[in-house]
Amino acid sequence: MSEIESPESRLQRINEHEQHNQRLSSPDQRFQERLARNLSAEALQRRIVEQETTNLSIALERITDTGVLPRAASLIVAARRRYVSGAAKSFGYAALLSGDLAVGLSHVTLIDDSIVHTLDVLSEVRDSDVLVAFSFRRYRRSTLSLAEQFVAAGGKVIAITDHADSPVVSLAAEAVIVSTDSVSFADSPTAVAAVTHILTTLSTASAKGARRRIAVREQFGQALGIYI
Repeated sequence: MSEIESPESRLQRINEHEQHNQRLSSPDQRFQERLARNLSAEALQRRIVEQETTNLSIALERITDTGVLPRAASLIVAARRRYVSGAAKSFGYAALLSGDLAVGLSHVTLIDDSIVHTLDVLSEVRDSDVLVAFSFRRYRRSTLSLAEQFVAAGGKVIAITDHADSPVVSLAAEAVIVSTDSVSFADSPTAVAAVTHILTTLSTASAKGARRRIAVREQFGQALGIYI
């Protein structure tokens, strides 16, 4: 019978894995170490599922212990305007958050530098505005520059990132640290998506007028025949 791993041993193993993962700073390094071996698809799938399950559990425990998500949600609800940004892969997270937030809250804007430009946003920032900035390794200069100028203009930044040493943390009124530990060449999106979902739900649940807004959107969605 295999020995049952103690919580302390499990936490130590996870911390060591995370530290090692941080040292593998590029997708190429991670691929060489993790995937350049003759693993069967079934064996690799088991490793991925086990790691994703463990990482999600640990990430949510840590987030819950800090109490940062309710605080971040309060900032979002209190803001007059809510902006969301992220570059490259992080743009996907930003789109997810802004899309869900806009269902229950007004004045939610995704900065994409195609339709909504950084310069246009920064020229109108007020101290009642908040920016949710997704920034994961390798950290994009464009996100950091936007956060710096947003704070300089008087706004507040909520950072959603993967490490306490992330450059955007020092600029943030609230920093949500989410583990992206993985056994793949790509850092894991699982916990990030979960945290984004929780933040959206907390914000919408406490926003005045959210229920009315959701109901009105549903009415117009039916009137316009949007859904099959």
